[in-house]
Amino acid sequence: MDVGRMELRGRPVLRELRFSVAAGERVVLLGVNGCGKTTLLKLMDGLAFPQEGAVRWRGRALDAPALAGAAFRRAFRGEVALLFQNVDAMLFNPSVADEIAFGPRQLGVAEPEVEARVARWAGAFELTALLERPPFELSGGEKKRVAMAALMAVGPKVLLLDEPTAGLDPASAGRLVDFLAGLERVTVVTSTHHLTLAEELGTRAVLLGPDRPGVLFDGPTAALLGDERALVESGLAHRHVHAHGVEVHAHFHVHDTE
Repeated sequence: MDVGRMELRGRPVLRELRFSVAAGERVVLLGVNGCGKTTLLKLMDGLAFPQEGAVRWRGRALDAPALAGAAFRRAFRGEVALLFQNVDAMLFNPSVADEIAFGPRQLGVAEPEVEARVARWAGAFELTALLERPPFELSGGEKKRVAMAALMAVGPKVLLLDEPTAGLDPASAGRLVDFLAGLERVTVVTSTHHLTLAEELGTRAVLLGPDRPGVLFDGPTAALLGDERALVESGLAHRHVHAHGVEVHAHFHVHDTE
């Protein structure tokens, strides 16, 4: 992708941003709240389009005219799936079973296969006992599992995940990270501002800075975690100076809370 300019309500959000993601990569998209991570994922999912530049999928521009074509839209939506940070925006069916089945049905999957996918992914996310429940009655963690099951039922080759561990207790977050680590032949781009999870979510890190053009860092996640300058510049960390008597100490602090 090559995003020259992306604005929301007249305010520049992303500028001079260029990078690509290869098939099978695990990329963690890092940055403080408000730096444009969600907007970038929406661009990658074809839910928004830049004012300047282009996002490409399989070498073709991902734009409104392309998505207006039935064949392109079907292929793209069948391969690329986005998990919203607020999963309430994704859930609208009368039951968990219908929610998981919705995507495959929209893609024309035969009903016996739809039922098999519902059973498979309900089991994988421990939702079998909840299949007849309305999603709006569930807890936040249960809703997130339903949303993930619904995405996986489509059979995506690319997963775009916006702060997927937000609102989850540590055990649930750990299970989700383990699930993602076990996926094979799926490209995963995950946004977060939690440095403690970064290496588990991706071997490659792309770092965005608030009100800064371009990418501040693009490389191995482990290298970024050792780059104090980049972390401070992005706002994910700061140096805290304080005194003990006559001695002055400086400590490196990470901003790593929900």
